[in-house]
Amino acid sequence: MTPGKTRQKQKSIVVIDGYTLNPGDLDWSPLTRLGACTVYDRTEADQVIARAAEADIIITNKVMFSRAHFEQLPGLRYLGVTATGYDIVDVEAAKKFNIVVTNVPAYSTLSVAQLTMALLLEITHQVGAHSTGVRQGKWSHVKDFCYWEYPLIELQDRTLGIIGFGRIGRAVAKIAMALGMNVLVYDANPPANTRDVIVCSTVDEIFAQSDVVTLHCPLTPQTHHLVNAARLALMQPHAILLNTSRGPLVDEQALAQALHTGRIAAAGLDVLSQEPPSPEHPLLAAPNCIITPHFAWATRAARQRLLEVAADNVAAFLAGQPRNVVQA
Repeated sequence: MTPGKTRQKQKSIVVIDGYTLNPGDLDWSPLTRLGACTVYDRTEADQVIARAAEADIIITNKVMFSRAHFEQLPGLRYLGVTATGYDIVDVEAAKKFNIVVTNVPAYSTLSVAQLTMALLLEITHQVGAHSTGVRQGKWSHVKDFCYWEYPLIELQDRTLGIIGFGRIGRAVAKIAMALGMNVLVYDANPPANTRDVIVCSTVDEIFAQSDVVTLHCPLTPQTHHLVNAARLALMQPHAILLNTSRGPLVDEQALAQALHTGRIAAAGLDVLSQEPPSPEHPLLAAPNCIITPHFAWATRAARQRLLEVAADNVAAFLAGQPRNVVQA
């Protein structure tokens, strides 16, 4: 060490809930090389302060951080969210305590678009149900060379309505157009220079005119229960609703009622307002409703990108040039 210089204290990094990002198939080294790093798979609410007490840097996915947390963590200088959405953090309070908050945009765009179309294709061909039927012996006992138990729907010339035309919405549009679908879009900030899509002026237009409506907008006070009984009533009886964005965008009781009464044909959801759902959740018993466990984002490729960008965010902060900083 050069005389007269003091060795800088190594930064303490705590990953407060790392399991969903990395259940064991990824390498934490992008983070561990940046400082003394402790990884907790999961952390209960009453464990947060004790585990984060010595941390300069915290990485969180779903563990919430409020003003009360910041008051008890005087050494905290950086909070990295391993997600695009950051509603788990009181960003305004963080700013008052001089804590930099970052997120990871765009890491799962292709994976979420892929699952969105997988839900639609499952609904239109019922691949899982027919495969199960074949294994149960149904095919072995039919008189013809083939059978089907549900209507089989071709997507060519059908209309897909996309609410939210950011990166994921655009990726979904690209896939839909490759399948021959017509695409309508609505976005709070209407996109410029769109190709091959029609921009609608209202959300209601999307619901009334689309064969399939898919949600790709953020959860805000304005979009909470964007899908409600009134909007479901606008949809055509053969229409399909998809949601791979945020559960509370949908009034789930109203959707369950619409499915039970045949007001709409089907729904495909990767998100719910309560996760995991209670066994009494109204959509678990709704007909023609496919629900997957909020895993659209979780391909290995997407999680690898997420980890790398999260680490790059920390490195940029340590270099005095923070990136992907979120604002209150």
